[in-house]
Amino acid sequence: MAARLPGLPQGAGRRRVAGTARCSPPLTQVSEQRSLAVVDLSAVRFEIADRVATVWLHRPHRHNAWTGRMHSEYRWVLAHLDALPAVRAVVVTGTPPAFCVGGDSAALAGHAERGAYDAGLATDLALPGYGVAPEFDADFAFQFAMRFPIIAAVNGACAGVGLALALFCDLRFGAATARLTTAAPKLGLPAEYGMSWQLPR
Repeated sequence: MAARLPGLPQGAGRRRVAGTARCSPPLTQVSEQRSLAVVDLSAVRFEIADRVATVWLHRPHRHNAWTGRMHSEYRWVLAHLDALPAVRAVVVTGTPPAFCVGGDSAALAGHAERGAYDAGLATDLALPGYGVAPEFDADFAFQFAMRFPIIAAVNGACAGVGLALALFCDLRFGAATARLTTAAPKLGLPAEYGMSWQLPR
């Protein structure tokens, strides 16, 4: 999907996502020095209505399983929404039938053979919320530093990294179809992304 978005203020530290976006040169300059950009999104979609932005994790054929591209696009969208003063809140959900079932097993295949893990992230990852506090300059923790509340609308299976994403939102609401789980305890592993600290709270 091609989304036409206001660009970021110059020097904001949020840059083009390599391989997932194409940005046109500035077409016009306005009072806040914002330009017009065209961004191609395939794993994340969004819309804005009544000052609320709804963001969909959009890989329904894989139950919205998380990939490096989805991660890169998610950050890119939040960075753009952060630059729009009219946006006062963000709702994150999944394109049915799931919220996010965790990391995509197909995308993880082959790491052992290669002898290294490659998250598949953009080389110039957007950094929404960074710079507020060192503790928030990390995956998902950056959501705590955003200027607007982020609300998770869990509408189906929510596992692994999907659960971590929901826990780092300010509020969570679950549909009757919501199912939350993580594989870490069954494998005798500590929960990733600080979930063992987050869950009791």
